[in-house]
Amino acid sequence: MTRRTKSSARWLAEHAADPYVKRAHEEGWRSRAAFKLEEIQRTDRLLRPGMTIVDLGAAPGGWSQFAARVLAGKGRVIALDILDMPGIGGVEFMQGDFADEAVLARLQESLRGEKVDLVMSDMAPNMMGIAEVDHDRSMHLVDLAVDFASHELRPGGDLLMKVFQGRDFQPLIARLRREFESVKLRKPKASRARSAEVYVLARGYRIV
Repeated sequence: MTRRTKSSARWLAEHAADPYVKRAHEEGWRSRAAFKLEEIQRTDRLLRPGMTIVDLGAAPGGWSQFAARVLAGKGRVIALDILDMPGIGGVEFMQGDFADEAVLARLQESLRGEKVDLVMSDMAPNMMGIAEVDHDRSMHLVDLAVDFASHELRPGGDLLMKVFQGRDFQPLIARLRREFESVKLRKPKASRARSAEVYVLARGYRIV
């Protein structure tokens, strides 16, 4: 049997003691990530019935589950992940690697020419523990999400995505400020304080 490293054992202990993990189990949420989106929804009123939403990196489904509850059957939630995800009422799930052109084409085809109101991305690569490599891999996913949003968002649409701060963070923010009316940073309470992750909320897409 493979022995756990000290860091993985520490993470498992922290995860088990996390109050948001406990709440997610008690309240029937797929993951603690639902509370991150819930807090952003309280402050920014991002989700509304009637929207078309694409959720990238959706598994295990916390964000899609929360979005579907807000939409209450009015609108579409299309979720994509490289991992399988058990079905959620009101969510259309597609399994595949978002970095794969064929999978992207399938996702675009599923939209049937309809423009998107909100692109959400909680995507993150499997971390290797090498800072430079991890940053480059995470920013590659961020760039893919931004490129997708720039092609599929309706004018005035919004983009919410997880970003790990590093050397490419400020150039990303500069690009978003050119393409959106406003760009804000959010660090929900359910996001672990020691994590370098922040959530970038870009609102009011404008064609440039």
